[in-house]
Amino acid sequence: MTAIRRSLIIAMLIALPASAPGQRAPGRPIGKVTTIGNLIHLELDADAVTPERLFDLDNRTLRFRPDGPGYRVENAALQWDADFGTPLEGGTVSLTNFAFPFSGTSWQTINVGTGSITFPGATPGAEARPGGAAGNRGAAASGGFRMERYPTLQTVGRTFINTTAGIAAFVKPRLNGQRYVKQLADRVVVTWTLSEGAGGIQDFTWTPTVNRIQAVLHRNGVIELSYNGVSARDAVVGVFPAVTGGSEKPVATLADAVDGALAAHLDVTNVSLTAIDGLFLKATIRTRGPVLTAEAASDNAVTYRIAFDPGNKASNDLSASTVVWTVRAMAGRGNASPRYLASGSGAEPDVTVDGNTISLRGIIPIELSGATRVIVSADAGTGTPPAIADAVEAKPVTLAGIHSPEMDLSATRNSGPFVMAYEGFHWSAIPRAQDVACSVITALGDRFDFLASFSDFRIDNPEGGTPSTGPRGGNVGGIGTSTNNLEAYCSKGRLQWMYAQPVSTSAVQIQERSPDGRMSGYNYAVSQIGHELGHRWAANASALVNGERIPLGPTHWQAGVHLPAAFPYGRPEEADLMGGSTWKENGDGTFTQLDRDYYSPAKGWSWLALYLMGLARPEEVPPFFILRNLQRTGQTDANGKPIFRGEKVVITIDDVIAAMGPRTPSFENAQKEFNTGIVVITKHGQKPTPQLLKSANDIRDRWIAFWSKTTGGRSTMTAMPN
Repeated sequence: MTAIRRSLIIAMLIALPASAPGQRAPGRPIGKVTTIGNLIHLELDADAVTPERLFDLDNRTLRFRPDGPGYRVENAALQWDADFGTPLEGGTVSLTNFAFPFSGTSWQTINVGTGSITFPGATPGAEARPGGAAGNRGAAASGGFRMERYPTLQTVGRTFINTTAGIAAFVKPRLNGQRYVKQLADRVVVTWTLSEGAGGIQDFTWTPTVNRIQAVLHRNGVIELSYNGVSARDAVVGVFPAVTGGSEKPVATLADAVDGALAAHLDVTNVSLTAIDGLFLKATIRTRGPVLTAEAASDNAVTYRIAFDPGNKASNDLSASTVVWTVRAMAGRGNASPRYLASGSGAEPDVTVDGNTISLRGIIPIELSGATRVIVSADAGTGTPPAIADAVEAKPVTLAGIHSPEMDLSATRNSGPFVMAYEGFHWSAIPRAQDVACSVITALGDRFDFLASFSDFRIDNPEGGTPSTGPRGGNVGGIGTSTNNLEAYCSKGRLQWMYAQPVSTSAVQIQERSPDGRMSGYNYAVSQIGHELGHRWAANASALVNGERIPLGPTHWQAGVHLPAAFPYGRPEEADLMGGSTWKENGDGTFTQLDRDYYSPAKGWSWLALYLMGLARPEEVPPFFILRNLQRTGQTDANGKPIFRGEKVVITIDDVIAAMGPRTPSFENAQKEFNTGIVVITKHGQKPTPQLLKSANDIRDRWIAFWSKTTGGRSTMTAMPN
């Protein structure tokens, strides 16, 4: 069985790699670009992003009633038990009055997470599937279901399928609060009183919020999920039993005539569709000759596509179809080998190549939910965008015996039975970074080193901040990274790094100060922009010490690295904005952490970072050290600073250069003047709100001043659109 591949991101903000499949696809303009003073306004096209789909089940009860191998689903009047029972300290609950039937097993024990109920050991097929729960070491857990650091709640529910058997009462990252359990003769009542994160740099509110959710597990297998005062608007809700029978049933075959003039691997002879367990749709493309190796296909930009449209709609241009599953070969990077990957709404990324067949599978996504008949077409081609070599004529296909597990739960009225049923409530989809870059650069020219974007609408990310991405233009060497994929960002070499998504005016970090005065002067916003754009250079360095290569990152400096800020921004003791710590050696084998490895509040860069940025000479970088095998002692100093033990290894800039080579261009020739494009993004037909314009202009001014101070005046930053 294949599985959805997931990231293992668990640290603080991390830059999205430019080599990720979704990041490497070429960008295109997605809206109208104008300037408003020193700001760039991007008004999105009407179809640029998927619109929001917000939680609409408050003061209602969802009832899942067993029916054969699945469930009938009903949206009913609110049923609420005001007696919550006993507060739960741990996550495991032993059922005392009955065993609860779920996913083909009767369970005497349940795990109560934050917003969910899962079942001990119920991770079907995880050991045998790459990226499954057992292999997903370090992935962030949310309420018993596992997800990456930046899940899109529109799609993350698909990754729960056959990786964790459980019940998603209200699953999203960064919830916190109390859980209660009450056991009765015929039912178990689980209640959550939860809040979204509050007051931090990644939050959307300064004060805790109220979210009351209740799950009732009945002896007969009925599941009731109730919502009584829920302020959060995005989450995954539904039931996820294991579906592992593997029973395949033919759905349809699309035949295509042989064309001997075509390359054999591009001449599609048929596309067959099969249903697996009534849940998955498997598509197999058969070509006249063997499918190319992934390495050869990557070199030739070979692309296979299958399109699905509802009703009688069909388009000669597959890219305009409702749902498109695309298979491309991705070049290997680092230690990874080239391989084929699939993308598209509902598609799993894993692809199987066998001789002259290439197979993928997925679920019927919510765009086709409820459809009993679809129009299917396919093609094969090369290039980006693909030049079509062979097109398979569209054919109507009846989806007998297969249903989409994604549905509109508020519209259910004793609907089903469904093998699985859930809904991902979400804010607007994230405008793709490459598309934002191409929109700006196409309209205004390739004049930006950095792009930072802000919006007056929320996007599908449970955090208020943003990761970062980009092609690392500027032709810099000797820093552990290199220029990559400029063409996807429509840059000829200038663009270096950018926000992966806009920060909305709903986020606390875009505000000037906190209500309690703890944060002021747009400190959160400046911290975010400095840290994320700093990923262009840091912190991927390593050092070669006595023949041993010691990584100092990756992505963020390790906590044990002693890297004080060269030009502090706001406090006497600051660690590097990209991580690391400021350590005080106590003389007894212990070290006090004066400033921790986190980028908020805003802080300056170390001499090592300035060297990598081209703003310091090698001889200006003083010796520093790394504490290996770092361990807390449990003690603190008089100021409450934590004390650690660790093995101290001294590192010099010569050690860094020995590992990576000298920084090029050198300090004397390195770029010293940079320009940031501050982009305000609005939906189609909308103008920026006064709040958005004020915040973006104020952050622009603070960013310029921050750069000057933290680089010691060695570099200048502008933010000019023209």
